[in-house]
Amino acid sequence: MTTQRTAGVLPEGLAEAIRGTAEDIAAVLRTPAPGGRPAEALPVPRSTWTVGEAAAHLAQANALMADLAAGRERPYGDGTPGSLAEANEAALAGFGERAPGPLAEMITAQAAAFLADVEERDPAEPLSTPLGRMSPAVLGSYLLTHMLGHGYDLALALNRPHMLDARRVVLTLPFMVEAMPRVADPAAVAGLTASFAVRLRGGPGFGVTVTDGAVSTGHEPPARPDCTILTEPVAFLLLGLGRLDPWPVIARGKALGWGRKPWLAPRFPRLFRAP
Repeated sequence: MTTQRTAGVLPEGLAEAIRGTAEDIAAVLRTPAPGGRPAEALPVPRSTWTVGEAAAHLAQANALMADLAAGRERPYGDGTPGSLAEANEAALAGFGERAPGPLAEMITAQAAAFLADVEERDPAEPLSTPLGRMSPAVLGSYLLTHMLGHGYDLALALNRPHMLDARRVVLTLPFMVEAMPRVADPAAVAGLTASFAVRLRGGPGFGVTVTDGAVSTGHEPPARPDCTILTEPVAFLLLGLGRLDPWPVIARGKALGWGRKPWLAPRFPRLFRAP
């Protein structure tokens, strides 16, 4: 399973995945909440947000991404997970809409605006983002990753099937690989020196090297890693975004680790703090 370039700015399949994910999230939001309760008031698991707040954040984030794709500067924190969380809360405080229906329309409309704007960019010209400068293609992967994470949360809160699958997860790798050094947890990587080969079952892999706490990544796994991790694609993304804990995933056989230092496999997801 690979991602190939087309004549456009985005890799093959990414525009379709962005559009489809936005539509899937909108369908979740349009579904009546269990028990007839107001959907916007339902709590989101593993979060302090309600459904209305999470959906409002997605609508705002998609609008932010569309502005970035259009080349407009939008300062939003300093790139650290803590500052991004503060920026999210400040943005939510100034945005009153919490009703799922209107937010569903905003999420799909802003995803479409992003796709229209990004195809006007020079593929080689980096754009400013909350996590530093990225190519338009990586920014598209960022948007997809963000929607999948929060879309999963909304589906869980509303007791609906989530919209993650292996093909969509593979399209998040350009962003995930580029973002990992920027979101490494300084306390978790302090003093660590190790190399990791991470492979998605049935798909591609990548490499992560930690040298005395300094993190670097590559789109190819290292030849002689200290620890090789093989994981089911959806589990990989949910682990990477902090939606799952490692040990239950390992117990169900959805992640395996081996090599000279196999004990590093359960530790790997905790080396990073999801923004």
